[in-house]
Amino acid sequence: MAGQTETLTNKLLSWIDTGRLNPGDVIDEAELVAEFAVSRTPVREAILQLEAMGLVRRLPRKGATVFRPSLEEFLAILEVHAKLEGQAAGLAARRLSVSWTKALEAAVAACEDFARDQGDANPDAYYQLNLRFHECVALAAGNPFLTEMIKTNARKLLAYYRARYRYAGAIATSAAEHRAIASLIFARDAAGAEALMHRHVQFDQITAMDLLAALS
Repeated sequence: MAGQTETLTNKLLSWIDTGRLNPGDVIDEAELVAEFAVSRTPVREAILQLEAMGLVRRLPRKGATVFRPSLEEFLAILEVHAKLEGQAAGLAARRLSVSWTKALEAAVAACEDFARDQGDANPDAYYQLNLRFHECVALAAGNPFLTEMIKTNARKLLAYYRARYRYAGAIATSAAEHRAIASLIFARDAAGAEALMHRHVQFDQITAMDLLAALS
């Protein structure tokens, strides 16, 4: 049973990560039971685990739905997330190893190549490259607890960050900012890297309202 619960939890997390599940989507227990050939118990346990992470809410007469923040909640989560990402960039600048230098450079170059070759044509594909860049920075920070906090918090915002790249010019801007952040990390400028990453991750309120409306 524990193995089934873990498998289902990881599967639901991957669906949130890839956009198969988006904010407000109903998680249908019966469909999960049929798809994975399990009883309702591991399905409900998996949903409870996601609820404990803040990724799922139970609503009257709707059952479990993927967390959809209000504007106030969105801005509060974003404030925390920008701080966490900024801290990771600052730590990465101080602790960057040779292997993570190579990995980060490869992630940045992949974003730049995509922006140059494809422009705004495939925002979902670019978003995967964006995730790799942020993952490299977080792992280069060398603090697994911070990495896990970033990952958990980011999942509440993934759909909105993904939607951000549908705006004209957003991909080119993102790739340029990735290069600027990486350059500061490579230069061991911890304060500069932290400040620029914070600005890169943060949204203004108008953009937040637009993204919330787009996914409502």
